[in-house]
Amino acid sequence: MFAILSAAVAPGFSLLAFVYLKDRFDSEPFSKVLRTFILGALLVFPIMFIQYAFEQEGVAQTPFLKSFLLSGALEEFFKWFIFLYAIYKHTEFEGRYDGIVYGVSISLGFATVENLLYLLANGISLAFLRALFPVSCHALLGVLMGYYMGRAKVGAVKNQYKVLTVALLIPAILHGFYDIVLEVQSSNVIYVLIPFMIMLWFMALHKIKTTNQRRENVIPIEKRKWKA
Repeated sequence: MFAILSAAVAPGFSLLAFVYLKDRFDSEPFSKVLRTFILGALLVFPIMFIQYAFEQEGVAQTPFLKSFLLSGALEEFFKWFIFLYAIYKHTEFEGRYDGIVYGVSISLGFATVENLLYLLANGISLAFLRALFPVSCHALLGVLMGYYMGRAKVGAVKNQYKVLTVALLIPAILHGFYDIVLEVQSSNVIYVLIPFMIMLWFMALHKIKTTNQRRENVIPIEKRKWKA
């Protein structure tokens, strides 16, 4: 039991720590990051209930609808909704990188509980693959969602609501694509997922890097010297 718990929780906390420590200037209060992690974790249960209800009623059970509606759109909408109403208007949320941290925190809270339930049901033998693919995928989609939420909050954008919509649509579409690859059950699934994950890592790390560089350009030198 302890081994399963450790294997389920370790990837989420490791990825969260990686993103959190990449904040080179003004890190978010850890208590608030932990709170968003817990909110993300609690999302698993209403989402599972909705997905179960659709399954029992035989509604939206084609591979396309299950992937893009019941997984991609549903899960990312709940994360986006929590972000919008629990974080977006908070005074501590004042930069694009703050958005990335909170987006990843919500996503990994969800992914960690989902991973724990999966490993309890199917055993620890799949822990490595779960960490490498679904848990990492949730984290990377959280980076993208958080980046656009941050851009909507503090960026010089003409249409804030358009950017907020992008913050939902991009993760939902990418999530749906990930799931439909699995739904197809192709023998070559790994040859699709690996390039897809590499692309997600590239996109997410690029957002992290450019966001940090942008902050470095606008933070005064006298403040930078106190940062590690």
